[in-house]
Amino acid sequence: MGKLMLVTGGVRSGKSSLAQCMAADSGRSAVCYLATAEALDDEMRDRIARHRQDRPPEWRTVEESRDPAGALAAMPGDTAIVIVDCLTLYLTNLLMDAGEQEFQSVRSLVLDRIREMLAVCDQAAFDTIIVSNEVGMGIVPDSLLGRSFRDLAGEVNRMTAAAAAEVWITVAGIPLKLKG
Repeated sequence: MGKLMLVTGGVRSGKSSLAQCMAADSGRSAVCYLATAEALDDEMRDRIARHRQDRPPEWRTVEESRDPAGALAAMPGDTAIVIVDCLTLYLTNLLMDAGEQEFQSVRSLVLDRIREMLAVCDQAAFDTIIVSNEVGMGIVPDSLLGRSFRDLAGEVNRMTAAAAAEVWITVAGIPLKLKG
């Protein structure tokens, strides 16, 4: 069975860089980068392009914004390690798709999808590094959607951390191991 690792931290704190270093330092050649971002505007297209340039060209990239569990389950047998970047963008995609649905039903859907993804990771032969933003350490959002996102992201991060063998946080570019 593969090992699950969570890398969390604030925006631009070095989470993705740490995850990429962990994968590169593993010595394994069959690395897959599972990207959940969508290029909905020019800034996001530029951000995605920078992320692509940061990765070794031999790494396989899978872009899946709505079904990372399915993408993980379909990984080729030679896959050694997968970086899922990022859990909070996946959460954003699910929340935006839900639109005006009642929050408790959206929360239930999101938690079911995360449980499904974690179950796939638990059964995978490859190691998985999940990257996620720590969003609950800043200001209280002034909108219901913002507060709902913050609360749900915290719950999703807790679920993922509980399932993970290792948990890391990055603060100002400095990685700190919290678990494992």
